[in-house]
Amino acid sequence: MWFAFALANVAAMILWESWETIPFHFIWVSLTLLYGFRVWPLAPTFGVLAGVSVVTGTLITHDIHKGTQTIGELAEVPLMTAMFLAMVWHGNRRQAAVRRAESLAESRAILLEQQERFLHDVSHELRTPVTIARGHLELLGWEHPGSPELGIAVDELGRLDRIISRLLLLAKAGRPDFLSPREIDIEAFVEDVFVRWSDVTPRVWRLGQIAQGSLWADEEALRTALDALIENAVKHTETTESIELRASVVDGGLALDVVDTGRGVPMEALERIFDRFARADDARNRSLGGVGLGLAIVAAIAAAHGGRCTVTAQERGTLFRLLLPDFTPQRRSAVALATPDS
Repeated sequence: MWFAFALANVAAMILWESWETIPFHFIWVSLTLLYGFRVWPLAPTFGVLAGVSVVTGTLITHDIHKGTQTIGELAEVPLMTAMFLAMVWHGNRRQAAVRRAESLAESRAILLEQQERFLHDVSHELRTPVTIARGHLELLGWEHPGSPELGIAVDELGRLDRIISRLLLLAKAGRPDFLSPREIDIEAFVEDVFVRWSDVTPRVWRLGQIAQGSLWADEEALRTALDALIENAVKHTETTESIELRASVVDGGLALDVVDTGRGVPMEALERIFDRFARADDARNRSLGGVGLGLAIVAAIAAAHGGRCTVTAQERGTLFRLLLPDFTPQRRSAVALATPDS
C-alpha cells in the first residue's frame, strides 16, 4: 500500500512541478511513519531508502534544469536521507536493547525457577531422613530417659526440621498459590498469638493497643510472619526484658508492631537484616540456633500481601513493623454511639 502511495506522489511531482516539494515531503514522512510502525531489516531498509533518494533526487534535478525549481531544493534529498538514517540507527539500537533486556529477563526467570525447584526438591529429600532419624532417637530416649546426648540430638533434628520447613516456605513464596487470603478479625488474631507466646516464654510481655477491624490476608502465613518476629525478639532479650505486641492503623493499612527492649540491631546490619541467611550477630544467633531465615520469611510474606516489613533501632531495643494493606476498621454501631436518656 505504501508503494502505491509513494508512486502517486511521484506522479504528482511530475505533474505539478512547481508544487513538487509537497508530494516530496509526503513520500519521506510516510516512509518515516511506516518504519516507525515496523522496524525493517537493514538490507530492505537501505534498498527502499536508495530508491526513494534516487527517484526524488532525479525529479528535482530535472526540474532545476527546466527552471521550475531552484538548486537549493536538491539539498533536501541528502538532508532527508540523513534524518531517516539517524532514525534507523536509533530504531535498531532500541530493538537490540529490548532484545537484550528480554533475553536477560528470561534467563533470570529460568534461573529463579531452577533455584526454587532445587530448594524445594532438596528440602523434600532432607525431610524424610530427618523425620525417620528423629523418630528412632525419640524411641531411644524412652528406653534411656535422661540421656543428655539423645536430648541434644533430638533438639538438633527438630531445629533442622524447622529450617527445612522455612526453606520450603521460601521456595513457595513467589508462586501464585502461595496465599489463601480470607477475612481475619485482627483483635482476636493478635490476642491469640500474644497468649500463645506469653504462656510458654518467660519475658515481660505487654499487649499494646490493638486496632479493631478486619484484614484480608492469609491467616497461617500472617501467623508465621508474626511468630518469626516474636521469635527474633525472644532470641535477643533476657527474661527481665520486655516484648510488646500491638496493632494500629497507619496510612489506611494495618501496622503490626513487635517491640523489644533487648540489645537491639547493629546499625551496619539494618540494611541486610531481611536477606536470606543474614544475621545481625553471627556468633550469638548461631549459639541460639538461628540461621537467618525467619526475617527473610517475614519479608516474603509481607511482599506477597502487597506490604512490607521495616526495622527501627531504638534507644533501647528494636521495633519491627509489619505493614499490610487491605485493612477495614470496625465501625461503631449507632446503638453504641447513642447517649442513653437520663
